[in-house]
Amino acid sequence: MKAVVLAAGQGTRLRPLTEDRPKALVEIDGKPLLTYCLDELVSLDAEEFVIVVGYRKEQIIEHYGNSYDGVPITYVHQEEPAGLAHALLQAEPEVDDDFMLMLGDNVFRGNLETVVQRQREQRVDCAFLVEEVPEEEASRYGVCVTNKYGEIVNVVEKPDDPPSNLVMTGFYTFSPAIFKTCSLVQPSDRGEYELSDAIDLLMESGRTIDAVRLDGWRIDVGYPEDRDAAERRLSEETPTPTTDGGTPGSSSTSDD
Repeated sequence: MKAVVLAAGQGTRLRPLTEDRPKALVEIDGKPLLTYCLDELVSLDAEEFVIVVGYRKEQIIEHYGNSYDGVPITYVHQEEPAGLAHALLQAEPEVDDDFMLMLGDNVFRGNLETVVQRQREQRVDCAFLVEEVPEEEASRYGVCVTNKYGEIVNVVEKPDDPPSNLVMTGFYTFSPAIFKTCSLVQPSDRGEYELSDAIDLLMESGRTIDAVRLDGWRIDVGYPEDRDAAERRLSEETPTPTTDGGTPGSSSTSDD
């Protein structure tokens, strides 16, 4: 699949880290935030990146060039910050089949491949990762409304009074049907064209939607403290060297 990455945001909540750079290039443990997204998508066999850029786009284009880790990059421009559905629509001319979508401000460690498998094997029109977050944090995300059987029947973008603490995480797969519903979305109370509203329209039209529980962790880097939290989690993954240059529990030889 192609992989669309939304990286047009200004990152106003991340200031002062974004005063002189786009949000996608804020460094987490020595690497730009967008690099973590691209690494995950490379591991999922992305055949091409379609990166939606906006704020200080020239810095992103200069940093990554025409390809990343052997995967070609196409850039498309969102001229104004009008919401995720609007950003995704900018990628429509470059996508003609099922595709992955990642919001470019997340650091993931988990079962993203399960979402891709659902799209490939079950031919759904939308699959996405969900996770439970503390109730006080749910209003930051697209919140899932479920029925008594636990089925998702609605999603609400950043509600003041969240109906649940089950939220979308920022990784999706879609069929091209999502572009039609994105084009039908009306501005929300926030004045933006919301991706959650486009997914709702898919549900209402009888399209097949599948939600996968996140098995792992994910940090949405929206505030400076989120960046710090992501660095702490990533540092926990870094092996501690031993005095002989190896890692605890490892042998002195390697097949690498």
